[in-house]
Amino acid sequence: MATVTVLPALPQNWAEPSSPAKSISALVQRKLIPAGSAYLAHVRRAINNISFEEYDKQIEEDRKRLEALNGDGLNGEDDLGVGDEEESPDLALLDPKEWKKQDHYQVLGLSHLRYKAAPEQIKIAHRKKVLKHHPDKKAGLSHSTNDDAFFKCIQKAHEVLANIEKRRQFDSVDPHYLALEEDVPTAADFKGKANDIDFFFKEWAPVYEMEARFSKATPVPMLGSFDDPKEKVEAFYDFWYNFDSWRSFEYLDKEVNEGSDSRDDKRYTEKKNKSERARRKKEDTARLRSLVDLTLSLDPRIKRIKQEEKEAREAKKKNKGGNTAAEAKAKVEEEKRKAEEEAKQKEEAEIVARAEAKKAKAAAANAAKKARRQQRAAETGEGAS
Repeated sequence: MATVTVLPALPQNWAEPSSPAKSISALVQRKLIPAGSAYLAHVRRAINNISFEEYDKQIEEDRKRLEALNGDGLNGEDDLGVGDEEESPDLALLDPKEWKKQDHYQVLGLSHLRYKAAPEQIKIAHRKKVLKHHPDKKAGLSHSTNDDAFFKCIQKAHEVLANIEKRRQFDSVDPHYLALEEDVPTAADFKGKANDIDFFFKEWAPVYEMEARFSKATPVPMLGSFDDPKEKVEAFYDFWYNFDSWRSFEYLDKEVNEGSDSRDDKRYTEKKNKSERARRKKEDTARLRSLVDLTLSLDPRIKRIKQEEKEAREAKKKNKGGNTAAEAKAKVEEEKRKAEEEAKQKEEAEIVARAEAKKAKAAAANAAKKARRQQRAAETGEGAS
């Protein structure tokens, strides 16, 4: 049975609208500017050959995907994959007064990135940690007073890593990499493995990748492979023997005693810190130089290059004693040409010598003839007297 719908009554003050006073304007063709979100949506639909419904469906799927990625409560921002590392129980025991001893990257959940972390990632990681460990949020949930202490550690970590200069100072003495520097390969590790090429590159390649972050010059040549040519190997060692490092050690400076207003104390502390920085810098340069020396002494490419040069010298020496037929023929022709030139020059010299001898003989005959005439003239003069 059909349902009867009763419409509401019209308002008492309702009046039928009058017809428009003016007529509708004529159609006008206008030029549309290819810009704006509507135009971009049209271009996407045209390129992908999809309908309005399919396009709206794609937009909705993209929105859901972004919501799933950004499901961290950061106002829809992309979290850039940071701030969700599992927190070690040791972090809760950190003392904010000992902030120089803490690992700032670990505090912010950036252990997997460290010096590679972008400023935006540091910002997002800090925000996540603040939302999780803020004292106001912890109030009522825990009676532990160390929550505030860890929050202070979070703030200090952000203060250091958000400042370019302070972060560079911390990166110079990052405890994670300091531990790795103590575990670099030694000569003993290669004992009995002189011919193990893969082991050499496996052990040394990560070392130079780690040290490269301190280079002022870029790009930094890496260890490479066994088949690298001599020029590339020489360029690698030339770069690392002249390595220009920005690494500094200000982060380890000792602070002036709290409450001390003595200028002498401040001067002494500054002088001591400057001396310690110079000492550590010198030791670090010597450490890197010893690594390069050890790498060079163990590098299988050096042995390969020397062997190739030796074979090239022997081949050259062998070819020098056994010339080809063409080279022998050319040599004979060259010798024949030189002999002909020498014979011609000798013949010309003999002709000149004969001419000179003939000329000298004629001059001698003329001189003798003249002497005889003079003698006869002298004898005639004497007889007349």
